[in-house]
Amino acid sequence: MRVLVVEDFEILARTIGTGLRREGMAVDVVLDGDDALEHLAVTRYDVVVLDRDIPGTHGDEVCRRIVAAHSASRVLMLTAASTVKHRVDGLGLGADDYLPKPFDFAELVARIRALGRRPTTVLPPVLESGDLTLDSNTRVAVRGGRRLDLSPKEFAVLECLMAAGGRVVSAEELLERVWDEAADPFTTAVKTTVRRLRAKLGEPPVVHTVREAGYRIGAA
Repeated sequence: MRVLVVEDFEILARTIGTGLRREGMAVDVVLDGDDALEHLAVTRYDVVVLDRDIPGTHGDEVCRRIVAAHSASRVLMLTAASTVKHRVDGLGLGADDYLPKPFDFAELVARIRALGRRPTTVLPPVLESGDLTLDSNTRVAVRGGRRLDLSPKEFAVLECLMAAGGRVVSAEELLERVWDEAADPFTTAVKTTVRRLRAKLGEPPVVHTVREAGYRIGAA
């Protein structure tokens, strides 16, 4: 899952970003509305965690532009104002969810994951491919009754491949969806992670390389 955190209180923004990365998400962090719009213009995000009161372009206007662009990005709006009127106003702008500050981090993670399961094409919380199942809620993958010990990146790559339903997923797409903007586009991280994932999945192989195209999951 690719997430953009827009929060002007830098300590909070970095803390949220670090916590979400530990949950296996690819996270970019910006501190103002102008920077948020620049990121949104070039990167497809599953969820935008958006503080309403930010410098530059106001959070309300950022939300309006996301909605006006018919973006698939879901907006989780944050604000210190917790009255019913503020929540109604935020949802009225087109936000998909609203979380008042202060909030519990576990609730933030749960809401982001819930929004991430609501793309244009709705994906079930449990993905299946042959004897392989992946539960996005519990972050558990099982093959043939054996629970797999996957790192956050390995789990995220597997989730992307299973969500594609047999479609070939390029290394560039995996890099965009699983890693964040700090990733070197020339890195071998995708190849290395796929190799480790294959080893943990065992035999027969279910992740296949399509020459000069990418990777897909399913029968050979």
